[in-house]
Amino acid sequence: MKTFMSFAAVLLLASSLTQTGYAAKSSNDIKKELDAVDQQAHDAAVKQKQAEAQKQQSQKLKDRTQADLGVVLQAINEVSSQLSRVSNDIAQTEAGLRQAEIDLKATKQRILAREGMIDTRVRMMYTDGMVSYLDVLMSSNNFSDFLARADSLRMIVEQDQDILQQQEQDKQAVIITQKQLNTDYTRAKSLYAEKAQRKQELNAKENEKQVLIAKYNAQIENADDISTEQEQQLWALADQRATLFKEKTAVEAREREEQAQAEARARAAEEARRAAAAAAAARVAASAPADTSASDSNSGSDSGTDGGGDSSGNYQPSGSGMMTMPVVGARISSPFGYRIHPITGEYKMHTGIDLAAAQGTPIYAADGGTVVVASWMNGYGNVVIIDHGNGIQTLYAHIRDGGTVVSVGQSVGRGDKIAEVGSTGNSTGPHCHFEVRVNGTPVDPMGYL
Repeated sequence: MKTFMSFAAVLLLASSLTQTGYAAKSSNDIKKELDAVDQQAHDAAVKQKQAEAQKQQSQKLKDRTQADLGVVLQAINEVSSQLSRVSNDIAQTEAGLRQAEIDLKATKQRILAREGMIDTRVRMMYTDGMVSYLDVLMSSNNFSDFLARADSLRMIVEQDQDILQQQEQDKQAVIITQKQLNTDYTRAKSLYAEKAQRKQELNAKENEKQVLIAKYNAQIENADDISTEQEQQLWALADQRATLFKEKTAVEAREREEQAQAEARARAAEEARRAAAAAAAARVAASAPADTSASDSNSGSDSGTDGGGDSSGNYQPSGSGMMTMPVVGARISSPFGYRIHPITGEYKMHTGIDLAAAQGTPIYAADGGTVVVASWMNGYGNVVIIDHGNGIQTLYAHIRDGGTVVSVGQSVGRGDKIAEVGSTGNSTGPHCHFEVRVNGTPVDPMGYL
C-alpha cells in the first residue's frame, strides 16, 4: 500500500506534466514543478539512507543474535551429550541396583540360614554348656584320640567364629551396598532432572533467538523494500526531470521568440509613431512657409536590441551513441551480465560495468547531456545520472563522499569531470559502476564505448 501511494504520487505528477501543454506554461511554472520533483527526490534519498541505516543496524543485531544462538546450540549439544552419559549412568546404576537386589536377597538367605544354624548351636551350648566338650574329650580311648578330638573341637569353634564373622560382614555389606546404591541412584536421577531442566531452558533461549532473527529478517526485508521503492521513484523522478528540462528549453525558446516578436512590434509601432509625427510636422511647415526655424530633426529613428535570453542551464541533448570511457586507464573488474554478487552471494544481474581505480580518480561524462540525479541511491551509494536525450541515460555510482562536482539541471559536455571514484554504498573497494540505460532498461555499456 505504501509503495502504491508513493508511485501514485509520482504518476500523478507525471500526468500533470503531460496534460498541460507547453503553451499553457511559463518558465516559472516549470521551475516550480522542477522544485517539486527535486523535493521528492530529496525525500526519497533521505528515506533510502534511513532504510539503509535500519538495514545495517538490523543486520548487526541479527549477526550478534546468530552468534549467541550458535553458543546456545553448542550448549544444547553439550547438555544432550551430558544427558546421554547420565542416561547411561542411570541405566548402569539401575542394572547395578537390580543385581544388588539379587545379591542382597542371596545374602539375606545366607544370613537367615546361618542364623538358624547359629541358633541351634547356641541352644546346644546353652543346654549342654562346656561339659559337652569335656565329655567328648574325656571319652577319648587314648592320647592320640584325645588330641584328634581336641583338634576337632578347635575347628568347630573356629568355624563357629568364622560363621559369626561372615554373618556380620554380610550384614554390613548389605547395609553399605544398599546405602551406596540408593545414593548413586538418587544422585543420577537428580542430575538427569537438572540436565533436563537445563535443556528446557536452552530450548527456550533458542526459540527466543529464532524469534529475534525472524524479526530482524523482517526488518531487513522491509528496509530492502523501502530502498527498492525509493530507487524506482528516483529513476521515475529522473525521467520527469529530463521531461521538464526539455519542456523548459522549449518554453524558454518560445518565450524568447515571443519577446523578440513583442520587441519587433514595439519598434515598428515606434517607427510608425515617429513617421506620423514627421508627416504632421511637414504639414505644419507647409502651411507656414515663413517659419524657417522649424526643424525636422525628429525624423530620425533609433534601433532596438534583440533580447536573446539566458540559455544557461537549458536541456541540450547531445547523445551521439558513441561514448567515451568515464574513467581513464581503469580496469574493468566486473562486466555486464549475470554474476555472483560479491557481498550478498546471490546470482543476479549486474546492470553495468565496474571500472576499478584509486580513490579520488576523476570520473568524466561519457557524453554530453543534462544532470538529472546527483544524490544517494540505495546500494549505488552516491550517484550521478546524466540524460543524453533520445531515451539514453548514463549512471555513475559509488562516488566518494564530497566527490560529486555537478548539480541537478547542469549541462555537461562529453569528457567533462563530474565526480571522483569512491566506495560508497554496497562496494568492496574503490571503483566506478557505470550504466547505460535506454528507455529505462540497462544495456551493455561496451556497445557504446
